[in-house]
Amino acid sequence: MTICATEDTMTPAGPLAGRLTIAADGSYAARLARHDDAAGSWFPERWTLSGPEPYAVPLQGTQPEEPDSALLPLTDGRVLILRRVADRFAVSLLYPAGPGTGELLLGAVATPRLTLLPPAPGGTLAYALAPEADHTTLWRVHGGANGPERVTRIPGRCTGGAWLDRGGRLLALDRELDGRTKTVVVDLERGGETALLLQITEESNDRLLLADPDSGLLLLRSDAPGYDRLGWGVLGSSLPVRFPECLRPTGGTLTPFAVQPGQMLAPESCAVAFRMTATSGTWLGVWRPSERQLRQYPAPEGWLPGTGLWTADGELLLPYATEAEPCGVARMGVPGVPGEVVEPVGAVLPVQPVGAVEPVRVVGPMGPVRQVEPLRTAGQVEPTWAGAGKPMGPMGPMGPMGPHRSAGPEQRPAQPPVEPLEPLEPLEPLEPLEAVEGPPSGEAAESGGGIVPDAGDADNRSTASAQPSATDAEPQHIPGHPQMCRPVPLQEAPLAARQTRWSVISGPVRISGGGCAAG
Repeated sequence: MTICATEDTMTPAGPLAGRLTIAADGSYAARLARHDDAAGSWFPERWTLSGPEPYAVPLQGTQPEEPDSALLPLTDGRVLILRRVADRFAVSLLYPAGPGTGELLLGAVATPRLTLLPPAPGGTLAYALAPEADHTTLWRVHGGANGPERVTRIPGRCTGGAWLDRGGRLLALDRELDGRTKTVVVDLERGGETALLLQITEESNDRLLLADPDSGLLLLRSDAPGYDRLGWGVLGSSLPVRFPECLRPTGGTLTPFAVQPGQMLAPESCAVAFRMTATSGTWLGVWRPSERQLRQYPAPEGWLPGTGLWTADGELLLPYATEAEPCGVARMGVPGVPGEVVEPVGAVLPVQPVGAVEPVRVVGPMGPVRQVEPLRTAGQVEPTWAGAGKPMGPMGPMGPMGPHRSAGPEQRPAQPPVEPLEPLEPLEPLEPLEAVEGPPSGEAAESGGGIVPDAGDADNRSTASAQPSATDAEPQHIPGHPQMCRPVPLQEAPLAARQTRWSVISGPVRISGGGCAAG
């Protein structure tokens, strides 16, 4: 594979020319590309990385772009462009519109210098820094109500920029104040309130290079050891910052550009990708805090230096552009931590075939059901069967039997004759009971005791009795007895005019005086 461009083509003509910026979610990217004409003018180019294959769409306008124009891709597919126009910066949105390019002007910021910050989490907002002599103004250039908005003014000169959370609230900046550089954090939800984030010693210069919101891993550069060294720490941890010897190469420089996401509460397992630059060229370095070595790999041809994206599975995506493939992404699977032995999967035992299943035996038809033997009465004996194994026909009436004859070998043995029982003496009839005299049910109800009215009474509010209704006349052989009725509570004495109670017959009424407590 050959490099697509000549040496002067790959050398940026400005501070931002040729640099590829990836959106917050990795779906799009944008850069300034060069035409193939003799002038070699620049034009915006948007890359789509979320599909099965990456592809590029030119977003060129009516005139070429300046090499110092800055681009920032949004997650909705539009690209924010920052152009210098006289003494101010114009902010616009570019998007594909049929065969051409659409442009929406957002506004302008009057400042001598304006630098775009890395894409904010969420991918819909954009921020920029306007450094001046003694302070720095933080601008929200996209996402405000009326174009660019001023967020806050920070004392000192601020550079860099890294997001510390997934909500886009905490922004870390490197602030130079009183001759020292320290990292501060800006709380955007509290009006841009700032606080000191990184200070190893009072005399050291401490800068934050990269931060991972998931694990809290921080990559920094500090001269606290006596000279500039690369170190790492964990956000919110009380452990000191460590400076590994493997991140101190000889004859070259290291610049981190991507960190592996998704490693919750495991900063030592996060893989970090470095751009290694020396006189011999540019290549890749991969390091983990749990390792004590920096593994080095050759960079793919046409790689856009300092650009890449980690996946949660540990795969490194490296965008590249060659003459044969002007928009491509190389995928590099980085092995895990050395020393981790993956146990091989053992041989799987063959599955033994199941033997033949015996057929289910069909139950034959049931034989005839034998008739239940009749109860023996006085003067009768048990009948004998006509034959073994033969169904028995209907039995006729049996008369008194004589002595039992001996049966054959298949018949039951003979039984001794049964003596008849003595007849029982007849029972004397019971004397009829006299009827109970008393007032009728209506009078009992009126007098305050006795019996409830019958369930058939329409004015009765009590539950109907479960006893059967009395017949008009009782049988003559059964003695008479009183009708079973349900008792009713005795009526209470009359109360005051305003005091009443709940009664089964009267229904709910109001009780005066006193209150009701919650149960």
